Amino acid sequence: MKKLPLPLLLTLGAYLTAQGQVLAQSAATVTIKHDEGTATLRKNPQRIIAMDEESLGWLAALGLQSRVVGIGSTYFTPADLSGTRLKPEVLERGFYGRVNLKNPTFVGDWQTPNLETITALKPDLIVRLTWDGNQNYDRLSRVAPVIAYKEGGDGFWQKGIRDLGRLFGREAQAETAIRTAAQTGRNNSQKLNAAGILKRYPKAIVLAPFTGGSNWLYTDVRLVPEVQALGFKNGLSVPKTAGVGTAISDEALLGLGKDTLVILFPPGGRYNGADAFLKTAVGQRLKDQSVLYVPDDFNPYTGPLMSVYHSNKLTSLILDRLR
Repeated sequence: MKKLPLPLLLTLGAYLTAQGQVLAQSAATVTIKHDEGTATLRKNPQRIIAMDEESLGWLAALGLQSRVVGIGSTYFTPADLSGTRLKPEVLERGFYGRVNLKNPTFVGDWQTPNLETITALKPDLIVRLTWDGNQNYDRLSRVAPVIAYKEGGDGFWQKGIRDLGRLFGREAQAETAIRTAAQTGRNNSQKLNAAGILKRYPKAIVLAPFTGGSNWLYTDVRLVPEVQALGFKNGLSVPKTAGVGTAISDEALLGLGKDTLVILFPPGGRYNGADAFLKTAVGQRLKDQSVLYVPDDFNPYTGPLMSVYHSNKLTSLILDRLR
């Protein structure tokens, strides 16, 4: 066999080495197309910033909460913080008590993220919820790769957790979380049907009463998928003015039939206007067909953990109130 000249062998060897490095780098990275762009990043990031409770819930469903070094939120007040850290008692309350974080740094909220703090944490991944008009994507992306999902998107949290599962090599956990949420809804629907609730109230709406007297009808995402999975049909069709719902008038609420269950699902904290709503003429008219579901402190609206939590809590509440 004729031997190749030494210069050609060296050139071929260098080429094969380069190709091997390219393949190895490709195998070590993941490209994710999300709702604010496309990000290519190394697999299995170790230092994560969750810019909101929604994305934190997705990470926790995959068992990744111990890697969260920074958390963003609109819920916190100065009384909840000690410097840039959340007070230990805050981490034990509500949603945070259920996900078992390891003392993350507070990094601001979606409107005013603290870029200096975020940069100092040296994250290799930032995850966030987003919507049209949300700001700071470019600024955050200069610190670390960002992946973001629109709350009103079809199956948005399922896509988000699947992408994260692929990034962290936890695809099986992601699929288990999605299946568990779906099966929980089916199981609870059977309970309500057996108790005669779905015959008495075949339809339902999810209403958010805000402090100040405005009422918001959720039409997508916020508790609506869980209510539909329980077997209720849509009780009020209205044009949507935003991705998750629309303001609703007193006249429209007064037009609801007796066969429509009204699920009062107020926003958290100082925005909760449920008590005031129930004292109004509309609230009094609807009180016998209403259930009040007040979220725990710091609860996100959506995600695999919250889908199971909402379904179980709401089913128990309906059975206790109406059976």
